[in-house]
Amino acid sequence: MTFPPPSTAPSSALATRGVRPVELEVTGTEHAAFPSDFIDVFDDTQRATIGCVIPAYNEEESIASVIESLLSQTRVPDVIHVVVNNTTDATVAIASQFAGAHTITTEMGEQFTEVFVHDIGKNPDKKVGALNYGYALVEGYDYLLGVDGDTTADARAVEYLETEITSDSRIGGISAIYSIDNKPFKGLASFLISGQRSQFAAFNLQNLLRGRNMAVLGGQFSIFSTHALREVMRENHQSTPWVKDSEVEDSLLSLQIKSAGYLTKISPVARADVGGMTTLRGLDAQQVKWTYGAIELMWPGQRGDTKGQPFHPNLRVRWLENGGMAVNLFVRIAFVLLLAGSLSLNAFVFSPVWLIPIAMAVALNVRMAMTMQNRTRKDVLFALLIIPAEIYMWIRLSHFARAWSRFLSKKKVDNWAAQAKAEKGGGNGHWVPLIIVVAIVITLAVIWSMLGPVVQSSILWVGWPILGVVTILQTLGMFLKLIRRQHGYRV
Repeated sequence: MTFPPPSTAPSSALATRGVRPVELEVTGTEHAAFPSDFIDVFDDTQRATIGCVIPAYNEEESIASVIESLLSQTRVPDVIHVVVNNTTDATVAIASQFAGAHTITTEMGEQFTEVFVHDIGKNPDKKVGALNYGYALVEGYDYLLGVDGDTTADARAVEYLETEITSDSRIGGISAIYSIDNKPFKGLASFLISGQRSQFAAFNLQNLLRGRNMAVLGGQFSIFSTHALREVMRENHQSTPWVKDSEVEDSLLSLQIKSAGYLTKISPVARADVGGMTTLRGLDAQQVKWTYGAIELMWPGQRGDTKGQPFHPNLRVRWLENGGMAVNLFVRIAFVLLLAGSLSLNAFVFSPVWLIPIAMAVALNVRMAMTMQNRTRKDVLFALLIIPAEIYMWIRLSHFARAWSRFLSKKKVDNWAAQAKAEKGGGNGHWVPLIIVVAIVITLAVIWSMLGPVVQSSILWVGWPILGVVTILQTLGMFLKLIRRQHGYRV
């Protein structure tokens, strides 16, 4: 049993283990001794300790719900540290309402926890700095529970995560199943939330079907073995578990935990809802940052202080994602261009065969929606009506293209700052892909009009068969996913 250090442990350490302290009287130079019957009780009831860290940046709308969610768990963390950084709103004031000791009675018995709120002011390392600050406070605990400042979990989430990670010493970290908080949004926000819920469901299911090996132990709601974190620090010559070199600090740490010989898992039962992006600019900044960081980890060689690990097992899902997005981009652009070229020559002949890929995509989307644990009518309609899913795919393709172009240009961009700016309503980078597409279409239209009929016909004669072959292979891939057993998993 590893006891918390005095500076971070609750004021009643024994109470955190389900045992009330016994007052022992010490007189003169005699040393008090624990009665043997008390030692037996203590040994039978001791349990692992969990220190929770909540990095928070401008979370005044959600931080109260996050803390309340943790205090309502069947297994309450032994201590909760809210680490507020670079905030400009009332996050500190709201979180401070929960500061102090809490004695909570659950079905697992009476539990004790204490909430601390730390305002670390301006921190150049942003979320990474807040996480490392929190780690220093809980490194004496057995496990670190990382929770984002906009994430609420089901009542048994911590209990489920603790049960699994304590049952197997090989597990270095385990993540909950994430979904997007499905609040009653309207208009564009409702559409974007539905798209993100579908995107998260597909990612979760893919990890569950890979033997529950989690590619990314997301900071939204994951529990880590502090012993594993210390090994990661030692093997990588780091003074902290998280480093600021990567755009995706959670993905990098997951790779390092895996490389240290530990398992990175996803729980089949623990669930948490995270805050989604409700604006195009916010979603664009978030997704570009995520994709850029993943590319940086996948790319061979050295990019700054981040070493690419293209063959790392945790990156297989990333390769599949990027490969799938590249195929989707090619098929859609090629179809639009070939269709426009054929119509200009009055050479287009509709074939019902082209409806097969569309039908397969709808069937796959609907099946994915039906695997959602808390699906709504919006989730099913989003999948069933092909147009919403198709529009959202085009939006994702713009993020994909922007991330790759930014990476290949080697232009140094602070994607963390870009996301923060976008979430505040600033920046117009999300319109760049549309502007580029319009410019390319105009250019191609001019070039096409300058070509002779023979050349135009030759391009169509070669282009349509190539597109047909790629589409057939893509449709076959969708069919294999459609018939794949899902083993009863719900995302």
